[in-house]
Amino acid sequence: CLLASKSPLRCCFMVGSKIYIFPCMFLSILWNNIQTTVEHKITANYSGHLLTEVPKNIPLHTHILDLSHNRISEINKLEFITLPDLQVLNLSHNLITELDFSVFILNQDLEYLDVSHNNLWTAYCQMLARLRHLDLSFNKFTTLPVCQEFGTMFHLEYLGLSATMIRRSDFRYVAHLQLNTVILTLEDFSLYETLSLTALNTRNLHIVFAANQNFIFPILYDGMSTSQNLKIVNLKYTLSHKYFPSPSLELLKKIKTTDLMLDSVDLEWTIILQIFLLIWDSPVEHLTVRNLIFRGPVVEMNEYKYAPVLRSLEQVLSLGASMKALTLERVRNKLYYFNQHILYRMFSEMNIDSLTIYDACMPHMLCPEKASSFQYINFSRNALTDELFQNCSTLLNLELLILRRNKFKSLSKVSLMTSALPNNQIASIPKGIAELQSLQELNLASNRLADLPGCGAFTGLEILNIERNLILTPSAHFFESCPSMKELQAGQNPFKCSCELQDFLRLERQSGGKLSGWPAAYVCKYPEDLSGTQLKDFHLTELACNTTLLLVTALLVTLVLVAVVAFLCIYLDVPWYVRMLWQWTQTKRRAWHDCPEERETALQFHAFISYSERDSLWVKNELIPNLEKGEGSIRLCQHERNFIPGKSISIFVLSPNFVQSEWCHYELYFAHHKLFSENFNSLILIPSFLFMLEKPPFPSYVIPARYHKLKVLMAKRTYLEWPKERSKRALFWANLRAAISIKLQPSFETDEEQSDATLSSSITQPLIK
Repeated sequence: CLLASKSPLRCCFMVGSKIYIFPCMFLSILWNNIQTTVEHKITANYSGHLLTEVPKNIPLHTHILDLSHNRISEINKLEFITLPDLQVLNLSHNLITELDFSVFILNQDLEYLDVSHNNLWTAYCQMLARLRHLDLSFNKFTTLPVCQEFGTMFHLEYLGLSATMIRRSDFRYVAHLQLNTVILTLEDFSLYETLSLTALNTRNLHIVFAANQNFIFPILYDGMSTSQNLKIVNLKYTLSHKYFPSPSLELLKKIKTTDLMLDSVDLEWTIILQIFLLIWDSPVEHLTVRNLIFRGPVVEMNEYKYAPVLRSLEQVLSLGASMKALTLERVRNKLYYFNQHILYRMFSEMNIDSLTIYDACMPHMLCPEKASSFQYINFSRNALTDELFQNCSTLLNLELLILRRNKFKSLSKVSLMTSALPNNQIASIPKGIAELQSLQELNLASNRLADLPGCGAFTGLEILNIERNLILTPSAHFFESCPSMKELQAGQNPFKCSCELQDFLRLERQSGGKLSGWPAAYVCKYPEDLSGTQLKDFHLTELACNTTLLLVTALLVTLVLVAVVAFLCIYLDVPWYVRMLWQWTQTKRRAWHDCPEERETALQFHAFISYSERDSLWVKNELIPNLEKGEGSIRLCQHERNFIPGKSISIFVLSPNFVQSEWCHYELYFAHHKLFSENFNSLILIPSFLFMLEKPPFPSYVIPARYHKLKVLMAKRTYLEWPKERSKRALFWANLRAAISIKLQPSFETDEEQSDATLSSSITQPLIK
C-alpha cells in the first residue's frame, strides 16, 4: 500500500482502520523526512573558474559536480575516487584529449556524464551499469566511440557521439538498446555507408553537420527511417541539383519520422522542392524549417522552367496527406527573379491544420479558392498589408490568426478578414469594427493605441493583451465596458502618473486584480520626476485629485484667514496705528517739499492754539504740557501767555464748545483765509477728547457753513485723533510735534527756552485726523 500510494497518510485511509491512524501519522512524518533527505542534493559548481585540473577540495558527499567551461586537459581515477555519492558530472567545454571510463569505476551511482565539446580523439571503455546519460558529442573522434561495454548499459537513455566516418557496423553494440535520444555531430565528415543509421533504435535523432561542408542526403533518408523525431542542422549543398540523389521507393516505404526539423538550410530552390515532395508523401505530420535560404543560378531563373514543378507540387499538397503542420521560420530568398504568385497559391491550398510562415519578408498571401482546413495561421514578422484576406470567405475552420509585426494600419479592414486581431501600427479602434461576439482572447501588443479599446464589439472578450503601446492614462471605464474580462495584460506602456491613472487603478482593485504582470511591468514614464516609479508606489491624495473639493477647501481656508486677520486688527486696533503711521509719512513728505525760504525762516513760535474757554482745562493740562516738554518740544503761542503768533500754523481743538464760540469762529476765519488765499498749508485740527467721547469720528458739519472750502479740505484729509487709550497717547503727541515742528529764530529764544530739547528742522503742515 505504501509503495502504491507513496503516501503513508493516504495508505492509512486506504486500510480504513482507526486503530492505525496515529502510527500511520508517525510513519508519514518519518517518510517525509526521508524523502527530504533523498531529494536534497549536494551540488558543487566550479563552472567557468578557468581551472586546469580537478579541484582537490570537493565536498565528500557531493551528488552534482559541474566542472564545465574550464581548461582541464586530463582526468584520473584519484580525482573522483573520494566522491562515492557522485551522480551527475559535467566536464563539457574543456580541453580533455583522452577519456578512460575506468576513472569512474568507483562512482557506482554515476548516472549523468557529459564530456561534450572537448578534444577527445580516443576513449577506453569500462562498464558503468547505472549510466543513463552519456554525451561524447562535439569531439574529434575519427570513428564512433561505441565500445562493446556500451551494450551492457541497459539504463542508457541519452547517447551523444561524434565522428568523421560512419559504417554500418559502428552501432552493432547498441542496436538492442531502447534509446530515447541520440545526437551525432559529424564535423569534417568524409564517409557514410548507406543504411548505417537504421541500426539504431531511438525515438529522437539529432544530427549536426559542419556549417561549411556539403550535406550527405542519404543521411536524411536513413534518419527518417530510423527515428520518430528527426532534427538535422546545417543542410548545405553547393553542387547543382543535377547531382542530388533521389531516395528509392523501398526506402520511402520505411520512413517512420512524424516530426521533422531542418535547421540552417541553404539549398537550391529545385532541391528544396524535391525534399518537400518527399516529405509530403511520407508519414511526417509536423515539418519545421528554420533559417532557410533558397537560391538558384541566374541562367536558370526562368518562371516557365519552374512553373510545371510548382503546379505539380500544388496538386500534391492539395490532396489529403499525413502533414498537419508546416512551420517556416526566418526565410530568405536569394533568387534574382521568381514568380511568387505560384508559391503563394501553393501555400494557400495546403490541406493542413496549422501554417506558420515567420520572418520571411512575405508581402502577400492569397485567399484559398475553396473551403480551407486551416485552424491555425501565424504570419508574424512579415510585410503583409491591409489587403490580406479581404473578402475571404473560405477560412471557415480558422480559430487562431497571429499577424504580429506586419504593416497593417486599418483595424477595420483587419477585423473583417477573420476573427482575430494582429499587432502592428494600429492607432485606434473605430466604431465601425465588425462585432466579434465569440472572440475570447485579443492580442493588440506592440501597436500605437493610446487607450484601452473597450469591449463594445467584443462582448465575450476574456483576455486582452495591449502591452507595448502608447497608453498614458487608461480609461477608468474599461472594466465597466468589459464585464467578461478575466485578464488584462497592459504592462510596458509609457504610463503618466496622474489623477486619471489613479482612478483606473482604483477601479482595477475593485474588479478583483485582473492586471497581468503586476507590479513589475507597470512603471511610470511621465512626469520625469516620477519616471521609473512602479504604479503600486504611486499615490495622490483625494484633495489633490478632486477639483471641487480643492476649491471649497481653498475658499474655506481663505475665509478663515480673513476672519482671523480682521479679528486681530480689531482686537489690536491696527487701523488706528496705520492711520497714525500714514500721518507721519505724509508729514515727512510735505516737509521735504516745502520751499527752502520757508525752511530758513526764523520764528519764535511753532503754532498758535485756538480753543474754547470751556476746553481750556484740557488744553492747559494735557495739550500744552505734552507739546512743550521733552525731546522735540514745541513752542506754542497762547493768547493768555503770548499772543504774538509766529509762522502761521494754527492748532484748532475742535469740540462742541469750539463750534459755539464766536471768538473761535473769528480765529478759524483768519486761518481759513490764510490757508486758501496765501496757499499756506498750516492748519491742524484736533477733535477734543470730549467730542470724541460723544460722537467719533469728527463730523464735518460742525464747521460753520461759510467755511465751505475748509469743509472740502476736511473731506480730503484726515484728522489727528485724540486717543481714549492712554497707551496710544505717546504716539499721538509724537505725531503732533512732528506736524508743527519748525526752526525758530535763535534771537528770540530765552535761556530758559534754550534748555528745551532741539526742535525738528522739518516743517510740516498737515491737516491730520
